[in-house]
Amino acid sequence: MSFEDLKEIITAALPNCNADQVVPEAMLVPEVCADSLDTVELSMALEEKLGLNVPDDLLATFATVGDLYAYLKKQNA
Repeated sequence: MSFEDLKEIITAALPNCNADQVVPEAMLVPEVCADSLDTVELSMALEEKLGLNVPDDLLATFATVGDLYAYLKKQNA
């Protein structure tokens, strides 16, 4: 999985998210995910697209998009 793949998943799951905002150093909340509902939507999209369950509470521990990407790479997603 490339960072661009993750960016596509994020922008598809979160229609209010501007693709230009999805960079590794962007804060997941509030820059990418506006609220906890967005976080749930993103978690569901990751599971649907990657077959990988990322629990909402775990997703909430990632500070940046780069942190999430590093986790997904470790999971071989």
